[in-house]
Amino acid sequence: MKIFLADTEATLHLGITLGESLTAGSVILLEGDLGAGKTTLVQGIGKGLGITESIVSPTFTLINEYAEGRLPLYHLDLYRLEPQEVAALNLESYWEGIEVIPGIVAVEWAERLPYKPDSYLSVSLTYGDGGTRQAELIPFNCALSEAIAAL
Repeated sequence: MKIFLADTEATLHLGITLGESLTAGSVILLEGDLGAGKTTLVQGIGKGLGITESIVSPTFTLINEYAEGRLPLYHLDLYRLEPQEVAALNLESYWEGIEVIPGIVAVEWAERLPYKPDSYLSVSLTYGDGGTRQAELIPFNCALSEAIAAL
């Protein structure tokens, strides 16, 4: 499914819709060039979950955890890592709910993952003309909610 995003607000709104409709254990694998809107989308997911804390890209910390919303949000950024470094982090503990409360896992630069969860939503963000963007959502072993499918 492809969604036209006219501006940053549209990207944020898509994230809000995702945050309102995703269930515990959902994994979103985000891909796209620098500045394509990955962090903006995750900020929207946080708003949709009811998180009021400022959501920033965890480029240097790798993982930010937000526990105050309807569900916890685990925001990962793999930009600075090589696949072998990612493998050593045991990130599956987040989507398998091992030692953490099951929540929403959003992974920026997911193409650096040497392995993927059994089910996830792939979101690829690309640039269009005049500052527009496009999001392509592809569910793998999961279903899109009616709210998302209606976008």
